[in-house]
Amino acid sequence: MDTILALLLGYAFGSIPFGLLLTKAAGMGDVRNIGSGNIGATNVLRTGNKGLAAATLLADLLKGFIPVWIAAHYFVQPDTIPAAYVGPAPAAALGAVLGHCFPVWLGFKGGKGVATNAGVSFGLAWPIGLAYAVVWIAVLALMRISSVAGMSAVVAAAAAAALLGYPAYAPVLIAIGFLIIWLHRANIGRLKRGEEPKVGRKK
Repeated sequence: MDTILALLLGYAFGSIPFGLLLTKAAGMGDVRNIGSGNIGATNVLRTGNKGLAAATLLADLLKGFIPVWIAAHYFVQPDTIPAAYVGPAPAAALGAVLGHCFPVWLGFKGGKGVATNAGVSFGLAWPIGLAYAVVWIAVLALMRISSVAGMSAVVAAAAAAALLGYPAYAPVLIAIGFLIIWLHRANIGRLKRGEEPKVGRKK
């Protein structure tokens, strides 16, 4: 039951479309009508408002972190914890990313989950989150292509879980990684054709 509740909690947080809400509140219309049509920070940046994009990035990160942290710290834990027990936090992690990518409020058409998965990674364990952030920022700084940085970061998170002493979290991060890379399939096609836009360029 805790696993189901954690999944639902994660989905509830993840499904809040901050990119859409913030751009509308700022009088900039519906962010889905510009660029890629995505509700994430990269597409919000195409409005030309860097502050709004930064706010979206932070909000999307927090909606991944908060439910995972709540599930890890406030859900009931068994008196005797089996060695293989990982608790409800991974379910909250999966729910948060699913909520962002497939929000019920927007007809299940949301973002691609990169920022939300960053928050999830920090919520599961700060070394995983740190690996995610370092790879994300480093690749973005070198290549200036958001999709490449995001996909590299999700792979880094799964690898970090396996290599840094958190193997129990690797399965959910691998599953999330496959989902996020699948959602980037159009970006992968543009990368192959040399057509993927760089950060800061209006689409």
